[in-house]
Amino acid sequence: MKLKHNKKRNTAFLYEALVKEITKAVINKDVKRKNTLVSMVKEHFAPNTILRVELDLIKSLYETKHVDVYTAERLIAETKKQHNKLDQKKIFEAQSRMINKMNRCAGKQAFNNFVPNYKYLATISQLFSDKVSVKERVLLERALIGAMVAKPGKINKAKEMPHVDKLVFKTVIENFNKKYDGELLKEQKELLGQYIVSFSDNGVEFKVYVNEEIIRLKEQVTSLHENEVFKEDADLINKLNGIKEVLGKFQTKKIDPQMIEKIMQVQKLIKECSD
Repeated sequence: MKLKHNKKRNTAFLYEALVKEITKAVINKDVKRKNTLVSMVKEHFAPNTILRVELDLIKSLYETKHVDVYTAERLIAETKKQHNKLDQKKIFEAQSRMINKMNRCAGKQAFNNFVPNYKYLATISQLFSDKVSVKERVLLERALIGAMVAKPGKINKAKEMPHVDKLVFKTVIENFNKKYDGELLKEQKELLGQYIVSFSDNGVEFKVYVNEEIIRLKEQVTSLHENEVFKEDADLINKLNGIKEVLGKFQTKKIDPQMIEKIMQVQKLIKECSD
């Protein structure tokens, strides 16, 4: 089933497109543009604003995974009930103001950003629409339920992160995610502190912070290539390149506790190798 969908009227897409633009600004070290875009997100998605309320309802569906059919059906029904209580005219007006500001401050290219979960977001948006038929609505619900109850695929975690504990100086702490009883580095404390308070603004500033920290770490890894110890060992150089590649992929992935732990591992590695 293929329904016509206006992505500019999809609140979650607008949010994700802006976050993509913020990430680009961080990578390009365009501080002025980054600050402008962050301010835009804070303005339009501040707590209790109509777009933030709708975004949270949408996220309650697309972030729910691996549940049973009954739970999925109940969650969809309750989310639709809460969404029906929202003033659709106010949502439309708020979206119009945001679209206008995105055109002026971010540029029309912002709407062309690739959002990996766009199809999922479009399904949810159409489910909330009063312009779809009963049959279409049922089919949309079935598709959404199917996505929510799907079992997780097997992930080869060994390929996600090189075994950095085998690098010189044995710098990575084993089972780092199970015991933080050692003295944390300043940058690790900062990372955790930022993560803890990140929920106040939907995590926008934290995403910016993480992207900036990833860029810093990539630069530090590059500088380690000049270390005489690493220059003499091709295997170590390959591992460093692997770490740098993983850090690059983090800039396009959703932030989760596992990513935070891996970044902390790299922070520890950089510190030990630099001392």
